[in-house]
Amino acid sequence: MPSYDWERPLADLKELAALTGGPDGARRLAWSDDWRTAREWLLKKLDETDASVERDVAGNLWATIPGQSEQVVVVGSHIDAVPHGGWLDGCLGVCAALEVLRAHKGETPQVTLKLVDWADEEGARFGRSLLGSSAAAGTLVPDDVRHLKDAAGVTLPDALAENGIDLDTMGQAELPPIAAYLELHIEQGPSLEEAGKPAAAVIGCFGVERHSITFSGKASHAGSTPMNLRRDAFLAAARFGLAARESAIDRGGVATIGTVTAEPGIPTIINQRCEVTLDQRAFTREQLRDMLADVKSAADRIADEDGVTVEWKRIWQIDPIPFDETLVDLAAQAVGEVTGDEDPPRLPSGALHDAAEVARRYPTVMVFSSSIDGVSHNPTEDTAEDDLRVALQAFGRLYDLSAGMISAP
Repeated sequence: MPSYDWERPLADLKELAALTGGPDGARRLAWSDDWRTAREWLLKKLDETDASVERDVAGNLWATIPGQSEQVVVVGSHIDAVPHGGWLDGCLGVCAALEVLRAHKGETPQVTLKLVDWADEEGARFGRSLLGSSAAAGTLVPDDVRHLKDAAGVTLPDALAENGIDLDTMGQAELPPIAAYLELHIEQGPSLEEAGKPAAAVIGCFGVERHSITFSGKASHAGSTPMNLRRDAFLAAARFGLAARESAIDRGGVATIGTVTAEPGIPTIINQRCEVTLDQRAFTREQLRDMLADVKSAADRIADEDGVTVEWKRIWQIDPIPFDETLVDLAAQAVGEVTGDEDPPRLPSGALHDAAEVARRYPTVMVFSSSIDGVSHNPTEDTAEDDLRVALQAFGRLYDLSAGMISAP
């Protein structure tokens, strides 16, 4: 059995936070200088293992240790972060995976072991989450993202080119045949902390509908235009946001207006244009379908009532993804063995993870650690170190159980 030292990932996480963090949070935005610095840090850490390392054409980083079996178990997550993010999101899973590789130094694993650091999981810069993993899973359509720009007006293809990546060839980053994909992550929600549980098996990921919606009205003077004659694009967008909230509450999902851009954006002029992004999530296809139908109907009604027009553009969509039942059982067993809990928690993930893309094609499961106050994507993101140790140990046990099951004759 591999000999793990779960204090090393904790030290790694603190070291990475010191290198690419600070009072304002993480600085590992995908395709940026800080992200490249984090990648260089990871490469140096991988020198401590017996793995061979390569980067695929989508920018995903792979480290491989051949095993006694050609069956492949992949462990990993992502090292990129949202602006002003936390010290655990994504990189916890990468550091846990790194320890699994280090624990096999000088020995041959039961199965072929691969670590992956997925490129641009967050989608924080261009709005398209799971970019590298979707390319490898064969679900990325280049023309669907070619038009995307960041806040500075840089296009996604240009940002990729700065990192030696061609959008049109990213789909050549084929996933290897995978017997099991295992990922550790913080929950990014309050469920485990509220239940007093340090870790859980994850049963799957919410589906997502993400759109850009533009309301167009008429600019006119803020002082001399009567209220009943206004065609205010911002107010229409605001009413739309409230309708999206009500739909999510009614349907049992969640909805978020993430960005708002109003033009001309001057205090004395009624806004003639307002563009918002809407992110809707739910655990069943039916919920997600009904939520989308609700807001499209609401947008048409509001546009008619307010004398504006509305235009929709889909940014991204992914169906709800259940994880492999056998691996979910193993994850629960691993959590139970570490915690002594006879009925360890199983819960869905409202946040997106690269595991959702891998699960489209291969058996996949995740383990969650708790999150203090359920906070993530924020500099105050944190988890008690004792809970991190439990989750790390459960992840290691999950790897051992999975490798043993897969290599059994």
